[in-house]
Amino acid sequence: MKARQFLSQLRHDDIVAAIREAEKQTSGEIRVFISRKPVEEPLPVAQAHFLRMGMEKTRQRNAVLIFVAPRTHKFAVIGDAGVHTRCGDVFWRELADEMAGHFRKSEFTTGIVHAIRKAGQLLARHFPASADDRNELSDDVARD
Repeated sequence: MKARQFLSQLRHDDIVAAIREAEKQTSGEIRVFISRKPVEEPLPVAQAHFLRMGMEKTRQRNAVLIFVAPRTHKFAVIGDAGVHTRCGDVFWRELADEMAGHFRKSEFTTGIVHAIRKAGQLLARHFPASADDRNELSDDVARD
């Protein structure tokens, strides 16, 4: 699928609203990145974007990136060190399987929003919101 077609099907407002709602419960940060480029190995590309977007600079190292490359039908969900130590690989595999199920049915926004909500629940459990929280990263959907 071409990135433009994928992007035209996304309900950006729903994605941003899901990020904002999830982040009300946590000091963690969630970002979504859509790549217009073909990506064969999404994990290293997602990790590079994670760093390029400064996501490793959150105070508690508690950011999550949902990376989607629609041209090659690939995606990755990654968390910073603080998140990964608390959830491990099983959480990421389950989340990826659930997203893939939605994507197979062309429910792209639903799959991304589901991942945001599930990541938000994990973040809220381990990094609850506090009085001095601030939004450290943009809630907008990023893309190249």
